[in-house]
Amino acid sequence: MPDIVLAVIVGLVALVIGILAGYIIRKTLGEKAIGSAEQKARNLILDAENKSETIKKEIALEAKEEAHRMRSEVEREIKERRNEISKSEKRLIQKEETIDKKLENIERKEDSITSREQNIINKQKELETQINKQNEELEKISGYTAEEAKAILLSNLEKEIRVEASVLIKDIETKAKEEGEKKAKEIIIGAIQRCAADHVAESTVSVVPLPNDEMKGRIIGREGRNIRAIETLTGIELIIDDTPEAVILSGFDPVRREIARLSLEKLIVDGRIHPARIEEMVNKSEKEVNASIKEAGEQSTFDVGVHNLHPELIKYLGRLKYRTSYGQNVLKHSEEVAYLAGLMAGELGFDVKLAKRAGLLHDIGKAVDHEKEGTHVELGIELLKKYKEPQAIIDAMASHHGDYEATTMEAVLIAAADALSAARPGARRETLETYIKRLQALEEIANNMDGVDKSYAIQAGREIRIIAKPDRVKDEEMPFLAREISKKIEEELDYPGQIKVNLVRETRAVDYAK
Repeated sequence: MPDIVLAVIVGLVALVIGILAGYIIRKTLGEKAIGSAEQKARNLILDAENKSETIKKEIALEAKEEAHRMRSEVEREIKERRNEISKSEKRLIQKEETIDKKLENIERKEDSITSREQNIINKQKELETQINKQNEELEKISGYTAEEAKAILLSNLEKEIRVEASVLIKDIETKAKEEGEKKAKEIIIGAIQRCAADHVAESTVSVVPLPNDEMKGRIIGREGRNIRAIETLTGIELIIDDTPEAVILSGFDPVRREIARLSLEKLIVDGRIHPARIEEMVNKSEKEVNASIKEAGEQSTFDVGVHNLHPELIKYLGRLKYRTSYGQNVLKHSEEVAYLAGLMAGELGFDVKLAKRAGLLHDIGKAVDHEKEGTHVELGIELLKKYKEPQAIIDAMASHHGDYEATTMEAVLIAAADALSAARPGARRETLETYIKRLQALEEIANNMDGVDKSYAIQAGREIRIIAKPDRVKDEEMPFLAREISKKIEEELDYPGQIKVNLVRETRAVDYAK
């Protein structure tokens, strides 16, 4: 036990001695290292100070050189600017001197102009005085005042201008008419030649021939029951008079009249005429006519080359087969207008399809004008709008009689083709009474014009020849009078085609040799 304690004490003493010895050694070594580090630090500081001095001197030297260079540049720029300023000042001085000289010249010119103006004013006053004196002398010599003389001069001048204007208008109209008529004739003649339509259109038959006069009694029936049945079912009046072997059908509806005609012909052929058989034949004829109407409409659209029409419009078009206007079949007339309008549109470079379609439909309102109130133009507009036709077609149809203003060239062509188809010889016929009234009205319009002596309607009313009073109308006034008469005719008369106004003035001298 004492050995262990002793060993522990010895160990502790040895440990303490070791620690002390280590501390002393480390301290000695640390002091040496610190001394060496301090020496190095001092050396580094000295080197840094030396280098900084060197750099400072170099920087100072460079700064001085830069300052010297900048000062030199600034002085050079200042010198250049001073030179420029000096030159500018010299230029300004020169300009001021030039302006001063110009101002002096302007002032001298103003003085000269002022004096000239004064001289002119004085001369004008003198001239006015002289003119007034001359006017007074002229008034004394002529016996007219200045206002009266001025009125006479103006009147003479107006007459001279009217004469010159009349001659000029006449020359221009002559040239324009020659060129226009030549071109129009070429287009129209070409269109007519290529159209090749029938010259005279067929008219609806309203007389049914009978095999013998005994058939009239059978058509009338016992106590008139057969004729009443026919008239009730067809809406057409049967006129049975003294006309041998014929029955006349009278009615406003051409389709119903055709149904009545077919029914009557079938009954005559069949021979069995009684109310039941009449009803059967009327129903059968109605179906045939409706089929014929549809077929006629389809054939017409096919012939003209117009497609995609509404089925109802095709039916209305087919009904025109049984409609006539002045003896001209309206369906044939519509086809002819479509052909002519299409050909003219092709020649002039317009829309051929639109022209044909509008031409074919331009009289579509006549298919229903016996059923509804209104003109065929208004009814046609209503039908075309109902079946969704393009606005261009409606406008062209609406303007073909001048009821509405034409908005496209195709509309103008439709009106021209319609007039051409209706006006060509043999296309239409008028009653004698209507024809005579139109000629009388034409002559009356011309006779009521101031300066007209006599007038004669010739060429079936397509020309009026007018004799002017030579003492009332001068040669140079003839174009004005002809134009006034033309406008009057256009305003007051309705006529197909155009009317030529031929104004004649002549002076006759008569003497007798004795």
